[in-house]
Parts: sequence; C-alpha cells; structure tokens
Amino acid sequence: MPVNIDVALMPLETRLDIIRHTATRADELGYRGFALSETWAHSTPILLADLAGHTKSITLGTGILSIWGRSAATIAMTASTLHAISSGRFILGLGASTPQLAEGLHDVAFERPYSELRRILQQVRALLAGERVELTEKPDARALRLNLDPQPDIPMMLAATSDRSIQMVGELCDGWLPFLYPRDRLLDAMALIERSKANSYDPDRTIKITPSLPTVVAPDEATARAGAAWFVAFYITTMGTIYRDSISRMGFEREVKMVMDANAGQRASIVPPEAEILLEQLTVYGTPQQVRQRLDTWRLHDSITPNILLSPNLEPAAIDYTLGAFAGVN
Repeated sequence: MPVNIDVALMPLETRLDIIRHTATRADELGYRGFALSETWAHSTPILLADLAGHTKSITLGTGILSIWGRSAATIAMTASTLHAISSGRFILGLGASTPQLAEGLHDVAFERPYSELRRILQQVRALLAGERVELTEKPDARALRLNLDPQPDIPMMLAATSDRSIQMVGELCDGWLPFLYPRDRLLDAMALIERSKANSYDPDRTIKITPSLPTVVAPDEATARAGAAWFVAFYITTMGTIYRDSISRMGFEREVKMVMDANAGQRASIVPPEAEILLEQLTVYGTPQQVRQRLDTWRLHDSITPNILLSPNLEPAAIDYTLGAFAGVN
C-alpha cells in the first residue's frame, strides 16, 4: 500500500549498507521517495545511481546538492543521467549550503549566494530543457547545450529558509525543501511562493512542498523525545549560525537561546522543557501511534508531503521499526 511520505538520512550516516537497507526497505513498504544530502562524505549522485538498481518504484532525490560543489553543467548532466538510470524516478534538490562547506571543503568563496543560486538554477533549467546556457562568466565564449535528449520535466527542488530564497522557489523551481522550518510558518511561506509564481516560467504549475522533519520513533515517548532533542540541539549549536539564525528570525529567539545555554560546554543533546515548542514545531517524535498523529499535523495543504529524517547510527531493526510505524506495520 502506498505511503505518501518521503524518507531521508542525515549526512552523518555514511554506512553504505545502511543507506541501501533504508532505501530498499522504504521501497518495499511503498514510501513515495528517498533522499540523500551531500556534505563532506560520499558522492550522493553515485549512491543514488546504485540505489536505482536496487529499488523499483520509490523516487530518488538529492536533498540537497550544494551549488558550490559543481558547475551548472555538471549538475544538469548528473540530473539527466540519474533520470535515465532510474527510469524517470529522479528529483533534483539544490541549495546554497553553508559558508563552511563552500570555503572549507570546496575552496570556493561564499560570495553573493543569492545571485549565484539564481544563476545556477537558471542555467540548470536551460540545459535540461535542451537550450544553450546563458553565459555569465565568459559571455564571449560559444555557449553549448547538452548532447542528450532534453529532460525539462525533471523536478527541481530548492532548499531555502530566507524569504529571498523562498521567492526563487516560485520563480524558478518545482518544489520547496524546508528544513527546520517551523510548522506554523509554512503557510505564510507557501503564500510567498504563490505570489512569486506570477512572473515565473509557468505561473499555473503546482509547487510541491516537502518539509524535512527530524523523526524519532521509540516504544516510549521519553526515549523518543530525547532523540528529537538531540536533533534540534545538534543543528542549533554545532552547525554554524544558519539554523539558529533562521529559527530565531521566525519568532523563537528566546527558545533558541535556551538551547544554546543548556548545551554550553557539553555535547549537544538538551532542549529544556521551557523550549518544548521547538520540538513541536520542528520535529516528529513518540511511539508509533503518536508519530502518526504528529505527522498528520504537518499536512496543512494538499501540496505538502512530509519527509521523515532519520538519526544516524541506527541499527537496521531500529530503521525498520521507524519505517514500519508510518506504514502501519507497527
């Protein structure tokens, strides 16, 4: 029976056998999609090419590829190739990533991120449509097109947290990949996307919304809450300023400060009771029955398909338990 949910693994999960196990089990249970982000470990497109041969119906997505790690042409070639290998099951997710990854790993200056994001999105879309890329760095060069059949229907999704980048979803993309974006702010962001569609390449298209939700399922709520607290504390305290700034900007500055103070000088794992709203607004956790109920609160619109993001270092039995909870197996 189809499960209208996507599943993803944190970039910290690097065990190849576990990545394959999660994707194939989700495919067997009827999940809609499986996504992998690319950070400082495996090459995500190569992993998805492998998974295309071990799955049958689940969509496979980059959730996300950084725009700093590849040229627009390389991204377009990768997308077209994965589309072919997976028999049309590929979804291209892109994002601006972070200064640390751009500069500390790819040795690329994190400059004018909005302009660079717009350039990459426009060039990738043009190349997938079979057009010649509009050159910006060397405009006097002879522009090329891909030596492949056009694939304009490959869905292009954008990870975005700021209003300025969310507007680009409506202008240039087919979907939005919010992460650690408060549930009660989703509809406002969707309205912004709808307004920005007016001047887009296809004002009548439906924008798909796939919020990525840190998810922890356990036989008891206390254990699940501890796992969800680790997720939130980890991203707020250890992943630079991007997430704590965006969450604070959306009205939770006091709670973010509480998390920062509670985890000062120790390994991130605490969300104090006074900041409980962060767990309610950003995660899904609990027993199998509780997580099904909590996930339903994210279905605010027909265009929303939740994506459950699993903790790293889970054993196969724990992964099966989590996936089974939403498929009605547990």
